[in-house]
Amino acid sequence: MSVSEVPRLAAEDAAARGLAIEFVAREGSGPPVDGRVGGVRVAKTVVVQRGEEFVFVITDLAARFSWPKLRAVLGVNRVSLPTADEVLAATGYERGSISPIGAHTPWPVVLDAGLRGERIAVGSGSHGWAIVVEADALAKAYGATIADVVPD
Repeated sequence: MSVSEVPRLAAEDAAARGLAIEFVAREGSGPPVDGRVGGVRVAKTVVVQRGEEFVFVITDLAARFSWPKLRAVLGVNRVSLPTADEVLAATGYERGSISPIGAHTPWPVVLDAGLRGERIAVGSGSHGWAIVVEADALAKAYGATIADVVPD
């Protein structure tokens, strides 16, 4: 598959960071029922707002993050969910396709500790494609904070 067939910005960003990725076509719309794309565990990326900046929070697709844990990791008392328009303006990506890979601003990344050592599928900036990547390599490439941010 050529770069013209996949999200170019994500491919260029990954290459610039030395991050090995693979694009996988997504079937249908919405999240996969079995939580897998191309046989790989799907991780969702949620954008939260901390003061004037945004943060990418990556967790398992089925997981909800714990607000108290996330606030503690970020060292703040208040974190909010921006609107869809604010997310698009902050990242260049629509909800459902969000990823730090290729986002137009390199906001901080928090990766849930439960994803360590896993191959995961994350958004690519395009609803038709997912990116398969090693979670540990993603964390290293983006200087992510790895922390337990899901409820016990």
